[in-house]
Amino acid sequence: GPRSFVDEGMQRHDQIGISNGLAWTAYGGEILQIEAVLMPGIGKLMLTGQLGDVMKESAQAAVSYARAHADEFGIDQSLFKQHDLHIHVPAGAIPKDGPSAGITMLTAILSALTKRSINAQYAMTGELNLRGDVMRIGGLKEKVLAAKRNNLSHVIAPLKNKADLKDLDEITDGIEIVWVEHANEVLARVLEPVKEK
Repeated sequence: GPRSFVDEGMQRHDQIGISNGLAWTAYGGEILQIEAVLMPGIGKLMLTGQLGDVMKESAQAAVSYARAHADEFGIDQSLFKQHDLHIHVPAGAIPKDGPSAGITMLTAILSALTKRSINAQYAMTGELNLRGDVMRIGGLKEKVLAAKRNNLSHVIAPLKNKADLKDLDEITDGIEIVWVEHANEVLARVLEPVKEK
């Protein structure tokens, strides 16, 4: 059969810097995990996992959004200058491309920067622009089915895609679809709350 992005060891518990994305392949929908890690460095961005150009640009846009809104997330700007950020999409042998992992990358990046874990019951899909708007994507039906197959309870998707699932109750049965228009709605849902000092 086709090579799958996710092995049986998929992360089932909340972790820092690991978010569940959704990919649309020739064989249907797949869970696509995205990992982000911060390490001492000089402000470099490293992207690995055989990513296509569009996906690399998506990662750069997500980092730019995180930097531009660092204050809102309680992130010190010096963190960016004194650290390198590595974004990896496992299953490195399988090529991956497209813009729909924008919000998934942003979630992993902000989790790594703030050390707030990500709720592992959520999978997400959505292109991100520099204003933080969550844009339309393709293959939503297949992506929701992939989340169900992997026993995830929530899918975050662009509100602009809502019509794609109209009259498809059998697909959405047993899974909550969270429609969003902006990145902040995603982050409020999936990042653990800020601990009171």
